[in-house]
Amino acid sequence: MSYALLDAARVAKAAKVSLNVLSTSPESTDAYQRKVIMIERIEALAGAAAESNAGKAVTLTSEEFWLISQNW
Repeated sequence: MSYALLDAARVAKAAKVSLNVLSTSPESTDAYQRKVIMIERIEALAGAAAESNAGKAVTLTSEEFWLISQNW
Protein backbone atom coordinates (compact mmCIF):
# COMPACT_ATOMS: atom_id res chain seq x y z
CA MET A 1 0.00 0.00 0.00
CA SER A 2 1.37 3.41 -0.87
CA TYR A 3 0.99 6.62 1.09
CA ALA A 4 1.28 10.31 0.24
CA LEU A 5 1.69 13.37 2.43
CA LEU A 6 -0.69 15.99 1.06
CA ASP A 7 -1.76 19.54 1.85
CA ALA A 8 -4.59 19.15 4.37
CA ALA A 9 -6.62 22.14 3.15
CA ARG A 10 -6.63 20.82 -0.41
CA VAL A 11 -7.65 17.33 0.75
CA ALA A 12 -10.48 18.78 2.85
CA LYS A 13 -11.69 20.82 -0.13
CA ALA A 14 -11.52 17.80 -2.45
CA ALA A 15 -13.41 15.65 0.06
CA LYS A 16 -16.09 18.33 0.36
CA VAL A 17 -16.49 18.45 -3.43
CA SER A 18 -16.67 14.67 -3.50
CA LEU A 19 -19.37 14.68 -0.83
CA ASN A 20 -21.36 17.27 -2.78
CA VAL A 21 -21.24 15.04 -5.86
CA LEU A 22 -22.24 11.98 -3.85
CA SER A 23 -25.16 13.83 -2.27
CA THR A 24 -26.78 14.19 -5.70
CA SER A 25 -26.86 10.43 -6.22
CA PRO A 26 -30.07 8.52 -5.53
CA GLU A 27 -28.05 5.45 -4.55
CA SER A 28 -28.50 4.17 -1.00
CA THR A 29 -26.75 0.79 -0.79
CA ASP A 30 -24.63 -0.17 2.20
CA ALA A 31 -21.45 0.12 0.13
CA TYR A 32 -22.46 3.61 -0.97
CA GLN A 33 -23.14 4.70 2.61
CA ARG A 34 -19.78 3.29 3.77
CA LYS A 35 -18.09 5.29 1.00
CA VAL A 36 -19.82 8.48 2.15
CA ILE A 37 -18.86 7.86 5.77
CA MET A 38 -15.21 7.26 4.83
CA ILE A 39 -15.09 10.49 2.84
CA GLU A 40 -16.75 12.39 5.70
CA ARG A 41 -14.04 11.10 8.03
CA ILE A 42 -11.29 12.09 5.61
CA GLU A 43 -12.82 15.58 5.29
CA ALA A 44 -13.05 15.97 9.07
CA LEU A 45 -9.47 14.83 9.68
CA ALA A 46 -8.05 16.92 6.85
CA GLY A 47 -10.01 19.97 8.02
CA ALA A 48 -8.69 19.56 11.55
CA ALA A 49 -5.13 19.14 10.27
CA ALA A 50 -5.50 22.26 8.09
CA GLU A 51 -6.55 24.30 11.13
CA SER A 52 -3.82 22.95 13.42
CA ASN A 53 -0.30 24.25 13.86
CA ALA A 54 1.22 20.81 13.35
CA GLY A 55 2.34 21.01 9.74
CA LYS A 56 -1.00 21.39 7.96
CA ALA A 57 -0.53 18.09 6.14
CA VAL A 58 -2.37 14.80 6.06
CA THR A 59 -1.32 11.34 4.92
CA LEU A 60 -3.66 9.38 2.66
CA THR A 61 -3.35 5.89 1.32
CA SER A 62 -3.63 5.42 -2.42
CA GLU A 63 -7.07 3.87 -1.86
CA GLU A 64 -8.31 6.87 0.12
CA PHE A 65 -7.02 9.25 -2.54
CA TRP A 66 -8.67 7.16 -5.25
CA LEU A 67 -11.95 7.16 -3.33
CA ILE A 68 -12.00 10.96 -3.16
CA SER A 69 -10.76 11.59 -6.69
CA GLN A 70 -13.29 9.20 -8.20
CA ASN A 71 -16.11 11.61 -7.32
CA TRP A 72 -14.70 14.99 -8.43
